[in-house]
Amino acid sequence: AAYYSLWDRDQRLIYEINVEGTRKILEASQKKGIEKIVYTSTVGCIGLNDDTTPATEKTFFNKNTLSNDYKKSKYQAEHIALEFARNGLPVVIVNPSTPVGPRDIKPTPTGKIILDFLNREMPAYLDTGLNLIDVKDCAKGHILAEKKGVPGERYILGNQNLSLFDILVMLETITGLKAPSIKMPFWLALSAGWICEMVSNHITGKPPAVPLAGVKMAKYFMYFDSSKAVRKLGLPQNPVENALRQSVDWFKNNNYVTR
Repeated sequence: AAYYSLWDRDQRLIYEINVEGTRKILEASQKKGIEKIVYTSTVGCIGLNDDTTPATEKTFFNKNTLSNDYKKSKYQAEHIALEFARNGLPVVIVNPSTPVGPRDIKPTPTGKIILDFLNREMPAYLDTGLNLIDVKDCAKGHILAEKKGVPGERYILGNQNLSLFDILVMLETITGLKAPSIKMPFWLALSAGWICEMVSNHITGKPPAVPLAGVKMAKYFMYFDSSKAVRKLGLPQNPVENALRQSVDWFKNNNYVTR
């Protein structure tokens, strides 16, 4: 789908893969006469409401929410895909929310939240929210988009809207580990993000302990309405708590948990 990173010493790589890579694949598909293409975008390219009302594919997009290079690159790439669709290439666009589940090898930034919780490296939390979906349902959504999706249309692949605190409470129920009770002010997290990013950029060359891009994203409640994909594609909506449990088990069974 993309090179998903909240920090990289050379941000050009993100654009080279996510933007130019998309363009080259679509150009090649056009030349070969591919019958149908499913492009994996992100809900980061969907507009957000001013309150916590779930957004749809038609919600107005405010470019001020493009808070990091990953989101900027995906926004540019989605527009390339839409342009190809307008010119006749049969491109269907899916916008996954936050997939969770097993085999998060890297892990993704979302998996890192779960792993930090398991390793007791999360003393506080931010007042933010996410839309979670079982990674297997998300994968199924891609297959359904190829079979039933309309070229030029976008489909949000998501399920349940939850505050970060609610997610942590779910993890507490699953693991028996205590969820952090301290809510960190946004300004403090932002300051920590700036400091950690400076250390990473100029001293260590390693990913920051508090990624600034992640803090900026947490400013917004990423709540979405997936009813279009459920209605038009038949997107499954399996309980996200089960996906979190499978994620926890996979991390434990594969030596990611150090405490």
